[in-house]
Amino acid sequence: MPENIPLLAMENPVFVTYAIASALMVLKIMGQGWMTVYRMMKSDSGLASPEDLRVSPLNRDPRPEQLDINDYVDRSRRMHRNDLENIPAFLAAGLLFVAVDPPLLLAQILLYGFVLARIAHTMAYATKQMHETRATFYTIGSVAVIAMALYVLFAAIF
Repeated sequence: MPENIPLLAMENPVFVTYAIASALMVLKIMGQGWMTVYRMMKSDSGLASPEDLRVSPLNRDPRPEQLDINDYVDRSRRMHRNDLENIPAFLAAGLLFVAVDPPLLLAQILLYGFVLARIAHTMAYATKQMHETRATFYTIGSVAVIAMALYVLFAAIF
């Protein structure tokens, strides 16, 4: 890349790739949280904390069974937790990756590969696919983040 273009600027196509992938993943995390709330409200169940059983405008008829695990709600909650366990590492590794100026094609493969793997993982989880299916998509995303971190480590050391 030309020396006069900052690495963390929209003039850098690697940064643009990171920006798009990261924005999609931030929307994924936030959207999954809202999906969980939607499912809680739709099913009138799956509440997480005892204090949620207080009378309120959104829960006019609190009942102890609202704290019982409801798979419809809990599945979304598990998907959200899984995103929170994986996407922050992607955001950090991806930004460091951009800072060491990798080739654009490699950046696109790793950054967009992670996004596609997370989307596939979400679809597999939402449609109740077996663990091996979800684990395959998790592995693809994890390998992409590890590859970015190793690329940064090698660039920093050598």
